[in-house]
Amino acid sequence: MNVVENLQYNTERTKLIIPEYGRHFQKMVDHAVSIADKEERNKVAKSIISVMGNLQPHLRDVPDFQHKLWDQLFIMSDFNLDVDSPFPITSKEVLHQRPEPLEYPQNHPKYRFYGNNIKRMIDVAIKWEKGDMRSGLEYAIANHMKKCYLNWNKDTVEDSAIFAHLKELSDGQIDLAPDGETLTDSGQFLKNRLAKSNRNGGSNHSHKKGQRNNRGKKRY
Repeated sequence: MNVVENLQYNTERTKLIIPEYGRHFQKMVDHAVSIADKEERNKVAKSIISVMGNLQPHLRDVPDFQHKLWDQLFIMSDFNLDVDSPFPITSKEVLHQRPEPLEYPQNHPKYRFYGNNIKRMIDVAIKWEKGDMRSGLEYAIANHMKKCYLNWNKDTVEDSAIFAHLKELSDGQIDLAPDGETLTDSGQFLKNRLAKSNRNGGSNHSHKKGQRNNRGKKRY
């Protein structure tokens, strides 16, 4: 009964700073902090680093990994371990410093099936001087928009709808409708998509057919 009453649960113990290393490592670090002689502290600290490196022997001699181990040693000591580190010591303030917030793109395109790259291409085309180069790029963008539309929406689309979307996305600066431009026929895009699908499916079908034909063959 006395043994049961004297059991010490982890919930009653001091919280581990880096739980992955376990309580025995933490005790070794605490012992190193308590050593009065600095030379002896340095020896013990190097011994602890060596044991920590043994947990991942393929990385223990890599300089960056060694730096990480020394950082973890100081973290486990709550930066109270006074030893000579072969690497710059990361301060407690820098460790707890909050990172700068990431800047995520906040654009929410109206026609998501075109993707963000289309809008970037349109923005580039607008900056170009008007001429054959810009006209060619505008026509290529419109054709790609038609292809994207067919991939994600319907089996057919009028060129006038693509021209209207392009005009809207370019804030009215690209308007191909008055020029009488004609984009690639919808059937050609669908034909290319079907041919690609058949190529991918055909190779799988041939592979499976070959497997079936081999089932009845004797193997010696």
